[in-house]
Amino acid sequence: MACLPILEYPDPRLRLRSAPVVAFDADLARLVTDLLETLYTTGGIGLSAPQTGQARQVVVMDLSGNASDPRVFVNPEILATAVPGLVEESCLSVPGVVGNLIRATRVRVRAQDRSGESFECELEGMHAVCLQHEMDHLEGKLFVDRLSLLRRLRARAAAARARRAAESARGRQGAA
Repeated sequence: MACLPILEYPDPRLRLRSAPVVAFDADLARLVTDLLETLYTTGGIGLSAPQTGQARQVVVMDLSGNASDPRVFVNPEILATAVPGLVEESCLSVPGVVGNLIRATRVRVRAQDRSGESFECELEGMHAVCLQHEMDHLEGKLFVDRLSLLRRLRARAAAARARRAAESARGRQGAA
């Protein structure tokens, strides 16, 4: 198991479309385990393989707050959406940025589990929002792309500030 580095905006790899998973093997099992471990170390609720530089259609989520409800979606496809709502989002790949946007708060999804078994399920509330957010990553999209131009510009500036602050903190740690 390994904690993977998370790519940060504006890394161009975040803009790549992910390839469907075709091999449900030990390599995929390791990726899923590493994604979950990485998710748990960040305190986030969802993570996609592209955020770690792996352009594969794999999403992991756990909204339990205590690592008790890991969910894995391989090659996910949204079949239906309902109940649009205004939601607040943030992203591990765009640190320091929060934005409000409209997402469906109910989705029906078809996906495969880590062993390749197909399943369908309905997700509601933040589970639905989180899955849509992570699926955007599979298409090379970020939540900030859904914001107005002015908000995107503000988000870009906030991300740059957060990046500089993190680099400065790393520099201070290295000097100690």
